Amino acid sequence: MNPSKLHTFTVDAAKAGQRVDLFVGEALSLSRARLKRLFESGAVKVNGRPAKKGLTLVAGQSVAVVLEEETREALPDEDFPLTVLHEDSALVFVDKPAGRPSHPLQSGETGTVANALVARFPECAQASVDPREGGLCHRLDVETSGVVVAARTRSAWNTVRDAFSERAVDKRYLALVTGPLVDEGDIDLPLRHHPRHPDRVEPAPHGAEDAREAMSRFRVLSRVGEHSLVEVRILTGVLHQVRAHMAGIGAPIVGDTLYGGREAPELGRFFLHARALGLAHPESKKPLHVTSPLPPELRAELERLGLPLPRGEKEAATE
Repeated sequence: MNPSKLHTFTVDAAKAGQRVDLFVGEALSLSRARLKRLFESGAVKVNGRPAKKGLTLVAGQSVAVVLEEETREALPDEDFPLTVLHEDSALVFVDKPAGRPSHPLQSGETGTVANALVARFPECAQASVDPREGGLCHRLDVETSGVVVAARTRSAWNTVRDAFSERAVDKRYLALVTGPLVDEGDIDLPLRHHPRHPDRVEPAPHGAEDAREAMSRFRVLSRVGEHSLVEVRILTGVLHQVRAHMAGIGAPIVGDTLYGGREAPELGRFFLHARALGLAHPESKKPLHVTSPLPPELRAELERLGLPLPRGEKEAATE
């Protein structure tokens, strides 16, 4: 059994009125899945009593958390079919399929991109500060497909992470949406975690302390009826940014029912694909641009609707 550690906090006036699960998650930098397990096991107590995750905190209350230390390394997974889009001495760009997490959240979990990375490139396990990330410099939602980049050295990881923080990475997505939409535009809409649904985000009220700056730029590539295929470039990196931004302007992503998107039973997922990443190589400093071809199910959905494939898609599929 892994050792446990007791963490105690006193709620100050600035945190009064916050949900206890959000309070604990921020204080200990925990994932939503791990938070859920803590509350289900009674490991979180407020003033000595087991707390439910929706409890609203009051200034002066004592919050105690018994946290089991987890083995955080990503275990090698030889069975994950890893598609490498580009590799060199510093970086590996891979094609993440929909339905696969980027990295494990629980000790011993496999079946993620990070597990596959460390199986093929063992040095990636030591490249990221958190070894469970397997060198990944960022992540995608479970149901989002497309290109992700991992580092093979700590120096490369630090450089690429800094580039993401400094908004020096060109991140482009393809999304199929419905609803009225102009040909192109900018979305400057701050986002925050939904106070009652921590698994999603929402537009932040004006002046909200928990608001995160979020900016996107979109252009319509093609249309048919109510459907539009759009390219979305995100200038920031907030959770669910593309999904929440497109829904926020009245054009939710097809299949993304969490954000009001139209159901797509033939598709079986929501239509969001990380099409391309562009950045300065951490060693040569030369521009590097890597693209991911549309998965077969997304290509089939466009063909079913009569929408043309994006320019260069045939070339990308054979690179």
